[in-house]
Amino acid sequence: MERTKAKIALEDGTVLKGLSIGATGETSGEAVFNTSMTGYQEILTDPSYKGQIVAMTYPLIGNYGVNAEDVESCQPFVEGFVVKECSEIASNWRAEKTLDEYLREHNIVGIEGVDTRFLTKHLRVAGVMKAVISTEDLDDESLVRKAKESPGLVGRDLVKEVACREFWKWNDTGRFTVVVLDCGVKHNILRSLASRGCRVLVAPAEASAEQILELKPDGFVLSNGPGDPAALPYVVETLRNLLDKMPIFGICLGHQMLGLALGGKTYKLKFGHRGANHPVKDYRTGRISITVQNHGFCVDADTLDPNDVEVTHINLNDQTLEGIRHKKLPVFSVQFHPEASAGPHDAAYLFDEFIAMMEARRAKKN
Repeated sequence: MERTKAKIALEDGTVLKGLSIGATGETSGEAVFNTSMTGYQEILTDPSYKGQIVAMTYPLIGNYGVNAEDVESCQPFVEGFVVKECSEIASNWRAEKTLDEYLREHNIVGIEGVDTRFLTKHLRVAGVMKAVISTEDLDDESLVRKAKESPGLVGRDLVKEVACREFWKWNDTGRFTVVVLDCGVKHNILRSLASRGCRVLVAPAEASAEQILELKPDGFVLSNGPGDPAALPYVVETLRNLLDKMPIFGICLGHQMLGLALGGKTYKLKFGHRGANHPVKDYRTGRISITVQNHGFCVDADTLDPNDVEVTHINLNDQTLEGIRHKKLPVFSVQFHPEASAGPHDAAYLFDEFIAMMEARRAKKN
């Protein structure tokens, strides 16, 4: 297969050469790395990656191809894709097309042949930064300038670019009605709720508390999503108006917004957590789970009121906050992805805890 020359340039002046995969053209975003060995299709279609160019640390990507069942949303949302080697062979009985074909189909610009080990180590030391991938402009100085001028993530509301515009339902029946606020929700969150007997209704991110309460939900889930949580005051306000109304479960960006709604603050991590191998400790049980993560911002535990909020989970790699629970209300959240997909299922028990909260609330009302 003939490849076009391509380059990726970082805002600090670093430029790496390679060959294009996927669509030709030019794209910009925040360059980040993901340490997962598999699950590239789920990563590509995770709306939380909007605004980001994703580099895979595992050297061979694409060997089992792409199929229509393993997507986490309606389309890929990454701005660009970086791999050491993109397999030209899709060897799996479920494969319907190659990774390169899938990227071309969805107009995603990518680059292979890059020293992803160097790129990952550089981003770990210097921190994630704005970047440009191009097959058209191969002038180093021009590309670095474009990277510097690109918008980045801080202060940007990217949720409006990935979330649904109207209310819709995932399934029709269930013991409990759960409203999921779509800030870029992954399909496996919806599947995980439905498989536990929930009728799942999806609300747009800009839905008001009044609109959500009209649906008479038994529980409320704040989904994952992209961008800076501090740029979403309208979601935080909706959440504040729902805190004492029903059980609430926040995931990833949803966790960050719950932290803000409870009076905390968020900050940007140096290089974030992205991968399927992050160890997290549950303080309540001492249990350690290997988790799937994808986030560049974090809740500052020191800004939360210990009289109202309990820290439940901590990241064992860097001791950052991974989970909180309200001491008086049936409200909790985690920074990682208990729905996994792709990844380990160690943290799936959190969905069961959410179901138990709804059962307890129903029993109390009766």
